[in-house]
Amino acid sequence: MQFELLAASLRADSTDLAAFTEALAAKLEGALPGQTELQRKGGGLFGGPKRVSKIGVQLGDCRYELRVEKQGIECARGKSVRGIVLKTDQLTLDEWIDALSQELTEQAGKNEQARLALERLVGP
Repeated sequence: MQFELLAASLRADSTDLAAFTEALAAKLEGALPGQTELQRKGGGLFGGPKRVSKIGVQLGDCRYELRVEKQGIECARGKSVRGIVLKTDQLTLDEWIDALSQELTEQAGKNEQARLALERLVGP
Protein backbone atom coordinates (compact mmCIF):
# COMPACT_ATOMS: atom_id res chain seq x y z
CA MET A 1 0.00 0.00 0.00
CA GLN A 2 2.83 2.43 0.83
CA PHE A 3 4.29 1.87 -2.65
CA GLU A 4 1.03 2.86 -4.40
CA LEU A 5 0.58 5.93 -2.19
CA LEU A 6 4.12 7.08 -2.82
CA ALA A 7 3.91 6.53 -6.59
CA ALA A 8 0.61 8.41 -6.75
CA SER A 9 2.07 11.24 -4.68
CA LEU A 10 5.10 11.55 -6.97
CA ARG A 11 2.90 11.48 -10.09
CA ALA A 12 0.63 14.30 -8.91
CA ASP A 13 0.36 17.15 -11.42
CA SER A 14 2.56 15.51 -14.07
CA THR A 15 0.58 17.17 -16.89
CA ASP A 16 2.58 20.44 -16.57
CA LEU A 17 6.16 19.18 -16.84
CA ALA A 18 7.82 22.33 -15.51
CA ALA A 19 5.57 22.50 -12.44
CA PHE A 20 5.78 18.72 -12.00
CA THR A 21 9.59 18.75 -12.04
CA GLU A 22 9.76 21.60 -9.53
CA ALA A 23 7.25 19.90 -7.20
CA LEU A 24 8.99 16.53 -7.48
CA ALA A 25 12.37 18.13 -6.76
CA ALA A 26 10.97 19.87 -3.68
CA LYS A 27 9.39 16.64 -2.38
CA LEU A 28 12.52 14.56 -2.89
CA GLU A 29 14.91 17.16 -1.52
CA GLY A 30 12.70 17.67 1.53
CA ALA A 31 12.33 13.96 2.22
CA LEU A 32 15.82 12.78 1.20
CA PRO A 33 18.13 15.79 1.66
CA GLY A 34 21.35 13.80 1.89
CA GLN A 35 20.49 11.56 -1.05
CA THR A 36 19.01 14.07 -3.50
CA GLU A 37 21.05 16.26 -5.83
CA LEU A 38 19.44 19.01 -7.90
CA GLN A 39 20.81 21.01 -10.81
CA ARG A 40 19.12 24.18 -12.00
CA LYS A 41 19.48 26.13 -15.23
CA GLY A 42 18.09 29.33 -16.56
CA GLY A 43 17.81 32.76 -15.12
CA GLY A 44 19.07 34.23 -18.36
CA LEU A 45 19.99 37.81 -19.09
CA PHE A 46 17.03 39.27 -17.24
CA GLY A 47 17.30 37.08 -14.17
CA GLY A 48 14.24 34.90 -14.66
CA PRO A 49 13.71 31.95 -12.36
CA LYS A 50 16.12 29.05 -12.55
CA ARG A 51 14.36 25.76 -13.26
CA VAL A 52 15.29 22.25 -12.21
CA SER A 53 17.21 20.62 -15.06
CA LYS A 54 18.27 17.43 -13.29
CA ILE A 55 17.22 15.42 -10.26
CA GLY A 56 19.51 12.73 -8.92
CA VAL A 57 18.57 10.39 -6.07
CA GLN A 58 20.94 7.82 -4.57
CA LEU A 59 19.19 4.89 -2.83
CA GLY A 60 21.54 2.13 -1.81
CA ASP A 61 23.38 0.98 -4.91
CA CYS A 62 20.83 2.55 -7.29
CA ARG A 63 21.16 6.02 -8.76
CA TYR A 64 17.95 7.51 -10.17
CA GLU A 65 18.27 10.45 -12.56
CA LEU A 66 15.65 12.59 -14.21
CA ARG A 67 16.75 15.17 -16.77
CA VAL A 68 14.65 17.90 -18.31
CA GLU A 69 15.49 18.15 -22.00
CA LYS A 70 13.97 20.23 -24.80
CA GLN A 71 12.09 17.18 -26.10
CA GLY A 72 10.75 16.26 -22.64
CA ILE A 73 11.89 14.33 -19.61
CA GLU A 74 14.52 11.59 -19.76
CA CYS A 75 14.77 9.13 -16.89
CA ALA A 76 17.39 6.53 -16.00
CA ARG A 77 18.33 4.16 -13.20
CA GLY A 78 21.93 3.13 -12.72
CA LYS A 79 23.45 0.37 -10.60
CA SER A 80 26.67 1.35 -8.88
CA VAL A 81 29.37 -0.41 -6.93
CA ARG A 82 31.61 1.75 -4.74
CA GLY A 83 30.50 4.87 -6.59
CA ILE A 84 31.09 3.52 -10.10
CA VAL A 85 28.00 3.09 -12.28
CA LEU A 86 28.15 -0.33 -13.93
CA LYS A 87 24.78 -0.44 -15.68
CA THR A 88 22.25 2.22 -16.68
CA ASP A 89 18.69 1.56 -17.83
CA GLN A 90 16.60 4.17 -19.63
CA LEU A 91 13.09 4.32 -18.18
CA THR A 92 9.84 6.07 -18.97
CA LEU A 93 8.67 8.60 -16.39
CA ASP A 94 6.09 6.15 -15.02
CA GLU A 95 8.68 3.35 -14.80
CA TRP A 96 11.11 5.72 -13.05
CA ILE A 97 8.52 6.79 -10.48
CA ASP A 98 7.50 3.17 -9.88
CA ALA A 99 11.12 1.99 -9.51
CA LEU A 100 12.07 4.86 -7.18
CA SER A 101 8.92 4.33 -5.10
CA GLN A 102 9.50 0.57 -4.90
CA GLU A 103 13.15 1.01 -3.86
CA LEU A 104 12.28 3.53 -1.17
CA THR A 105 9.41 1.37 0.11
CA GLU A 106 11.75 -1.65 0.35
CA GLN A 107 14.37 0.38 2.19
CA ALA A 108 11.71 1.75 4.55
CA GLY A 109 11.07 -1.81 5.69
CA LYS A 110 14.76 -2.19 6.55
CA ASN A 111 15.74 1.04 8.28
CA GLU A 112 14.27 3.91 10.25
CA GLN A 113 15.74 6.75 8.16
CA ALA A 114 14.14 5.43 4.96
CA ARG A 115 10.84 4.91 6.77
CA LEU A 116 10.83 8.54 7.94
CA ALA A 117 11.70 9.73 4.42
CA LEU A 118 8.81 7.71 3.02
CA GLU A 119 6.46 9.28 5.56
CA ARG A 120 7.66 12.78 4.57
CA LEU A 121 7.07 12.01 0.88
CA VAL A 122 3.58 10.61 1.33
CA GLY A 123 2.77 13.14 4.04
CA PRO A 124 -0.63 14.02 5.41
